[in-house]
Amino acid sequence: MKLLMSDHDVELVNDNMQEFHIKFYGPKDTPYEKGVWRLHVELPDNYPYKSPSIGFVNKIYHPNIDAASGSICLDVINSTWSPLYDLLNIVEWMIPGLLKEPNGSDPLNNEAATLQLKDKDMYEQKINEYICKYATKEKYIQQFGKWNASDDTDDQEEDEDMDESEDEQLNDDNDSIELSDIEISDDDDDEDDDGEE
Repeated sequence: MKLLMSDHDVELVNDNMQEFHIKFYGPKDTPYEKGVWRLHVELPDNYPYKSPSIGFVNKIYHPNIDAASGSICLDVINSTWSPLYDLLNIVEWMIPGLLKEPNGSDPLNNEAATLQLKDKDMYEQKINEYICKYATKEKYIQQFGKWNASDDTDDQEEDEDMDESEDEQLNDDNDSIELSDIEISDDDDDEDDDGEE
């Protein structure tokens, strides 16, 4: 329920609360930030005492994610799961954390793990190739047929608000500069007048 009430785009499978998809954006300041993925989540009958099954539907290049199946090698949803964890934490903190800091010592994708350790530039280039092939907005729509238009509207409104506030700040700065110039020039005139007298 926390997840459904959050800002995340969640789509139930056959109106089943135990199986659903989540639209997942790559975390900022990582090579994944321009990508968008679809996560498939299944909750077992005895959830939260048993961990959920979570995987990437469209492909992603990462040492701890299987490129073919989308399975995630993450301790908190495997061996160290606790009922104290919730899905919102997994989606907002744990999976983004894994993308930011891969665990090369326990890989599901050996090629990605090797590249990440030996050639970071090539590793990031490969991530971008996968994003272009499988995880752009256009590819997402092609594969899954749905895109929540409000996401784009919100982004656009934020950009417009930022532009407006920047314009206002610039105008305020210009006004203050003009006012100070006027005050300075007035003072100078008064001094000149005093000097002439």
